[in-house]
Amino acid sequence: MVTMKELLSKELNNIQISNRIEKIIFEVIFNHIKDLIFIMKVEEGPEFRYIFANEPGLNHASLSAGFIGKTLKEALSDKRALPLQAEYEKTLIKKETIAYSDEVKLSDGSTMVGESFLTPILDDQNQVRFVVSVTRDITHALIEKKRLIKEEQKYRSIVDHNLDGILSVNLKGSILEVNPAGNKILGYTEKQLSNRSIFNLIPELDIGEFKELFNKTKYGYPTESIDIRFVHRKGIYLTIHLKTVPIVIDSEIEGIYLIIKDLSQQAQSAEKIKYMAFHDQLTGLLNRRALLGDLGDYIAEAKKSGNTFALLSIDLDRFKYLNDTLGHLVGDEILVKVGERLSEFKLNNCSVYRQGGDEFIIILPNADRRKVSKFAQSILARFAHSFYLNSKEYYITPSIGVSMYPHDGNKAEILIKNADEALFRVKEKGKAHFQFYRSEMNSFITNIVELETNLRKAIDRNELTLHYQPQIELATKKIKSYEALLRWNNHELGNISPADFIPLAEDTGLIIPIGNWVIETACKQIKDWVDKGMEDFKVAINISPKQFQQHNLLLKIRYALEKYQIHPSFLEIEITEGAMQDTEDTIPILSELKELGISISVDDFGTGYSSLNYLKQFPIDVLKIDKSFVDDVLSNEKDAAITTTIIHMGRSLGMEVIAEGVENEEQAKFLLNANCHKAQGFLFARPLPAEEIEKKFL
Repeated sequence: MVTMKELLSKELNNIQISNRIEKIIFEVIFNHIKDLIFIMKVEEGPEFRYIFANEPGLNHASLSAGFIGKTLKEALSDKRALPLQAEYEKTLIKKETIAYSDEVKLSDGSTMVGESFLTPILDDQNQVRFVVSVTRDITHALIEKKRLIKEEQKYRSIVDHNLDGILSVNLKGSILEVNPAGNKILGYTEKQLSNRSIFNLIPELDIGEFKELFNKTKYGYPTESIDIRFVHRKGIYLTIHLKTVPIVIDSEIEGIYLIIKDLSQQAQSAEKIKYMAFHDQLTGLLNRRALLGDLGDYIAEAKKSGNTFALLSIDLDRFKYLNDTLGHLVGDEILVKVGERLSEFKLNNCSVYRQGGDEFIIILPNADRRKVSKFAQSILARFAHSFYLNSKEYYITPSIGVSMYPHDGNKAEILIKNADEALFRVKEKGKAHFQFYRSEMNSFITNIVELETNLRKAIDRNELTLHYQPQIELATKKIKSYEALLRWNNHELGNISPADFIPLAEDTGLIIPIGNWVIETACKQIKDWVDKGMEDFKVAINISPKQFQQHNLLLKIRYALEKYQIHPSFLEIEITEGAMQDTEDTIPILSELKELGISISVDDFGTGYSSLNYLKQFPIDVLKIDKSFVDDVLSNEKDAAITTTIIHMGRSLGMEVIAEGVENEEQAKFLLNANCHKAQGFLFARPLPAEEIEKKFL
């Protein structure tokens, strides 16, 4: 049987390679016989052709059958061949050994990390005729290296992040290393302690006791912790709790760890931690943790004495606006000033707490409703005086919700919750006053919370739909536009009115994902109608003012148009006057939408803070007259005049005018005589699902 070596010799003889080159090749192969060895013949292209592989190479490589005589590209997949081709080509350029590492999938499914050396074999004309590849399996070496690094990092982490000081010293007492905690305790930098004798840090009176402990540890005897004095860099004595541990390497003690803890600092830290645990760091007031503990004491005392007490939940009106406008630093200063002002009421034997954010709580002991009312009024009166920050004057008003023990609850969390519910009702009614909790509030707030919980899941549950209300051209009775209106049918609560869930979505920020869903769904419906042959129509979608605060609104709309491949002229963006007031954010977005070819309409025109300046600044195509004017257009001269004026103004500015809420023929006739372009309302059609629109109007 012909051996691999004989085959290789034959191949080399066939191409008339000198004995010198042959000798070099065999020397490389057999000096690394345990490694994976491949010999590649260099051909024009360049191409690299397999002419030899040793036994380990054959055993480990995943090569196709009969690979000898094939090129890299013929024997291997592109994924493996192309990177190897690039490495081999480097040897042609550099004409010297190059090294690289890669991962090789073995035939048994395991992965080997290999370190490869590509050695070029040059002929007498200094041309590379062969490349010898020697690959060494470094998988286990890498694993071991990583393990050692990981173990070292574990050790370093224990030492460096230890709250106790750790010093390592040699057997003569010279300091080798100190962790950050050790530097902090002793007051020295690492450089200042390096190679310094540990004995120099011990007072003379304590040196004997320290040496005795040191020597016991040095000779391997177990030692107990002792309290001993160390000298701080400033010259003061520290009382240190010390423990020594021998450093053992290969069964030999080569040094000692000294673990130190500053007992005086520990006492100070414990006191500080205790203070921080029960006080708000910003205002210095008691915090929620202290509140819950104190409430338990108040409740226990009230049970014994039969007295009542009040819990007042206080929230600052419009604080978020001040915080966002003036900045968080000024906001923090305001909270400090508020805390100081509320602390003035401690003379009433009350306790003041900061619950978090701009929420404060006061517990007023031994108080009936009359006393609490008087107390709450005194708080409101005190806040009638302005605050001064950086020579500027600010007025801040509080809203106050009150719960009484035991009438409104006999547990801490219930009293807090009920006071918060009363506070919520104060906010609903206009802020800057106080209100006692009433039991019927509970169901109201529970419903709001339940509604929000369900609304957060509405999109994922496919509970949202769009209905479309036709807009009729009054002169021709044709339908060329629709308004997309959001509807929500909850699996548990049934159909929820937009008047209930839209404001909630605005308050909670859910209007952003819901608004994005509306854009996507409307564009998808437009595409469907276009595919079914509908032409020359528009669908108007409502955009919340909060959506204009999102910098990616334009990208969302563009993406939806491109995704469904619909022309922008099919889409109309409907905004409220609230969005128009924020000209800085809104105008650039509307201008870009207008450039795309999207129409812009203003909803409920005339009901907000309308300004002719808005009509001049904004690229508006359509004015929509609010239903409140249309309702009484036949019976109220002022509503009739306002409606007529809006129509004439819109037409004179080149805008289309649409009247909303048209419910009878007389209203439609009035609007037609006033030259109103379009109308929508129950007279013509209610908002309908897309499939009913198709049946009725297509």
